[in-house]
Amino acid sequence: MATRWGICSAGKISHDFTVALRTLAPQDHEIVAVAARNLEHAQEFAKKHNIPRAYGSYEELAKDADIDVVYVGTIHPHHLSSGTLFMRSRKSVLVEKPLAMNAREVRALITAARDNNVFLMEAIWTRFFPVSLEVRRLLAQGDVGEVQMVRADLGAPLTHVPRLAEKNLGGGALLDLGIYCLQFVFMVYNGERPESIQATGHCLDTGVDGTAVLVLKFSGNRMAVCTCSMTMMLTCDAVISGTKGTIKVPHHMWCPTTLEVNGKERQFPLPEPGMPLNFTNSTGLRYEAEEVRRCLLQGLKESPGMPWSDSSLLAEVMDEARRQLGVTYDQDGVQ
Repeated sequence: MATRWGICSAGKISHDFTVALRTLAPQDHEIVAVAARNLEHAQEFAKKHNIPRAYGSYEELAKDADIDVVYVGTIHPHHLSSGTLFMRSRKSVLVEKPLAMNAREVRALITAARDNNVFLMEAIWTRFFPVSLEVRRLLAQGDVGEVQMVRADLGAPLTHVPRLAEKNLGGGALLDLGIYCLQFVFMVYNGERPESIQATGHCLDTGVDGTAVLVLKFSGNRMAVCTCSMTMMLTCDAVISGTKGTIKVPHHMWCPTTLEVNGKERQFPLPEPGMPLNFTNSTGLRYEAEEVRRCLLQGLKESPGMPWSDSSLLAEVMDEARRQLGVTYDQDGVQ
């Protein structure tokens, strides 16, 4: 039986996620309905993607009894309210990253998942790419020996995008870009909490971080350096340095299709999209959808590949980095 999806928000990322779902077998994944705060937008989206039902409110989507799981593609500040709404209606949720605005909100979402006995996952799609699965396999079998350093960079000139630049929309390089670098580090170090966090950078006039550099120290003198920016183009790569060699994701580290192990390169191509996409390599969103289905079929409430503990750790480290950078959101003042 197919996993029945509801799509919350008719924006750009929801378009790409829907296109990605359609690269999977229809007997496994079915899109039942889409909701937007504007009914016309939802109807346009439904028509474009051949989705049977369109709703002009998220509450109507929450009441639809034919949905197993909702993909939440709203902007960051709405993740908590949207995710909670669907979980209280006993629906599982895949919430776009970051899971929420801060660690307190992340804890609230996890509590809602527990209280309602539903599946919850932060949509760190990178974790489920074949490249990432191969990195985990190589690390597990010790191909590069003991890991000593992880470096990850992600940046592009994006200050013209309101969603990234405006504080009330949840903007900032760290929440949107740095999270990819940090999740890579925590994947390599198996969700270990760093012993120390040092953050520096600069903020835009809007009060959000434009560029951030984080230095993390882990037990045994293992290190990590993450650089994220929306003011400049960076290399957008990731490197794992071990006692016996190096693993490198040479480009597009957030949606990788190439892996370099001790200088030897391998390709992991993505399926072609059925219609134009808004973002790079978005058919790779299919992999997180496959993970959600696998977990639901097994009766799991969280994904072993992106567990709640990793989402909490990400949020806590980003909270501390923001504190050092001097970036606060309205949500930080709510108790």
